[in-house]
Amino acid sequence: MLRSIGRRLFLAACGTAMLVGTASAQQVVNVYTTREPALAAPLFEAFTKATGITVNSVFVKDGLAERVKAEGAASPADLLMTVDVGNLLDVVDAGVIQPVESKVLSDAIPANLRDPQGNWFALSMRARLIYAAKDMPKLTSFHYEDLSDPKWKGKICIRSGQHPYNIGLTAAYIVHYGEAKTEAWLRGLKANLARKATGGDREGARDIMGGICDIAVGNSYYVGLMRSGAGGPDQKKWGEAIDVVLPTFENGGTHVNVSGAAVAKNAPNKANAVKLLEFAVSPQMQAVYAKQNMEYPVLAGAEIDPIIAALGPLKIDSVSLVEVAKARKKASELMDKVGFDN
Repeated sequence: MLRSIGRRLFLAACGTAMLVGTASAQQVVNVYTTREPALAAPLFEAFTKATGITVNSVFVKDGLAERVKAEGAASPADLLMTVDVGNLLDVVDAGVIQPVESKVLSDAIPANLRDPQGNWFALSMRARLIYAAKDMPKLTSFHYEDLSDPKWKGKICIRSGQHPYNIGLTAAYIVHYGEAKTEAWLRGLKANLARKATGGDREGARDIMGGICDIAVGNSYYVGLMRSGAGGPDQKKWGEAIDVVLPTFENGGTHVNVSGAAVAKNAPNKANAVKLLEFAVSPQMQAVYAKQNMEYPVLAGAEIDPIIAALGPLKIDSVSLVEVAKARKKASELMDKVGFDN
């Protein structure tokens, strides 16, 4: 027993040494990921089967950039995978990645969903949607700008304004309209809330079913998780109780956030890391990777899970996610300025 416990403690403390040892023995690629390993497991397994390259995956819940930076030149990390474009920008700003030139990646991934210098690449997307009560007139279209329209006073549910999902949407609003108009929009949205900005996206669907609000702001993949039954019978009822609209900016498309990856600065197996990235944007793997978490593939024409496909065609907003990520700080400051979560 003591020997077993000691081994587990050693592995937890010395994961870096393990990967270095493994790398010297065979063809490998070492992936640090903030995503639950199970979500990427089918991708990794298929890659190994196709190439013979072993994927060593290390789950890093928090502090990905800090960990790689602390490991320095000795870091075994080849590929860094994370969710939210802000986290991708964080690893760039920390100086722990290196740019990649790949025609496969540039051909597969739209320009606004990858860094122009090749520092990071989106692999899947989730859209910021409108959930709507089924017992009100059906919404055939909706603009994000409409969230501040007084006709929705007391009828909107949303999670905390400081949550990354809402910071991302607000940052996109800044890119479209500037700070002053975004502040006015936030004040109007706050005035329209049916309850305090709290809970999660799925609770927005729950509260629509409960008659607390008529519309809610939520991510697309939560619709898939609810309606598929993955979240349990109660959440399945919430998902079935709502209509879903893919909103757009009046002068643009639907706001999306992404999961993505970047090649580590000191990657000992850089070529294998690039191969894994290119494999991830193949049509077959785009379908598999996106379906694991009910997301949209970034590759045009790749198969979409039927539940997500049923939401309707996605017109992606054309603004650069790099610019959106840069506006996050100002978006957070505006949230505090208007007292959105108070």
